[in-house]
Amino acid sequence: MALIKVKVTNKGSNKIKQVSRHVERTKTIRVVIINYPGAMQSAVYGLLELLNLANKIIADEQLAMTFSAQITTPEKLSADEEGAFDLTPEVIILPPNLDGEYYLNAGQPLLNFLKQSHQAGSTLCSACAGAFILAQTSLLTNRTATTHWGLADQLQREYPQIRLKSESILINDGDIVSAGGLMSWLDLGLELVGQYAKPHVMRKLGKYLIVDTGKREQRYYQSFTPIFDHGNQAMLAVQHYIQANYDTKLNNKVLAGVAHTSERTLIRQFTQATGLKPVQYIQRLRVQKACDMLESSALSFEQIALSLGYEDASSLRKVFVKIVGLAPSEFRARFI
Repeated sequence: MALIKVKVTNKGSNKIKQVSRHVERTKTIRVVIINYPGAMQSAVYGLLELLNLANKIIADEQLAMTFSAQITTPEKLSADEEGAFDLTPEVIILPPNLDGEYYLNAGQPLLNFLKQSHQAGSTLCSACAGAFILAQTSLLTNRTATTHWGLADQLQREYPQIRLKSESILINDGDIVSAGGLMSWLDLGLELVGQYAKPHVMRKLGKYLIVDTGKREQRYYQSFTPIFDHGNQAMLAVQHYIQANYDTKLNNKVLAGVAHTSERTLIRQFTQATGLKPVQYIQRLRVQKACDMLESSALSFEQIALSLGYEDASSLRKVFVKIVGLAPSEFRARFI
């Protein structure tokens, strides 16, 4: 708000009164989108267009703010790192990666820019593989973040200090916002509109774009893809056995027999090789099979549970909800 003083002269009098009037000053939210090598171009320019569309709704709503978005590249930052921008941007976005491996080893000028901007008050945002660039700044140390579920294991291995929640599509941790999948830049853009404008502006924008603005989780869309290239031949034999016999009664004793080892050794080596305990691995495989059958068949969930080796469908239902985040009926309704 700005205070304006207006001089008013009364008729028949030389006295001058000062009248105070408040007018709203438009606040500009400066957004910088980093178009790094291999960045997904539909996300880079899609975010720019999304914010421009948000500005139209903001104008219609007569809100005293606007987004000012621009695209830059690491090369430009390298050429003029110190004076790249007149003012510190409120938001910096790292889009998803589509090609190449720059995101795994970002240039120092970009990393310096991110760290300096964050220290000056910028909110840093990543979508999908953009989280790897954020991780290289060390700003994600002991912070909660997400990335694409297919990249989650690699990110956790390389940066174990991150509190990774790959089941989440978006995590707003205040000064750091991360989004999951390749198309999560839409969720990220909508989140920024809701945060800096108004939630109802975000919902109106979602309706205009025909994009679901309701709560979603990345695990709704996640597929179980086991790791087979770990190099432990005994545990690989166990995995192959589980793959062929998932619909039978499986336990550590049976699997230890397959690996010709003790149950304790089985659990330790299997967890090291696959990232999951045997029971967790079996549950995830069965739930993935259940998802496939819910999408591709008209079988009832009770019939599916029996085909997967469960005598009681309620047992599978509990595991299903825990892993997928949806009830089987909700999953079928969403994806069919």
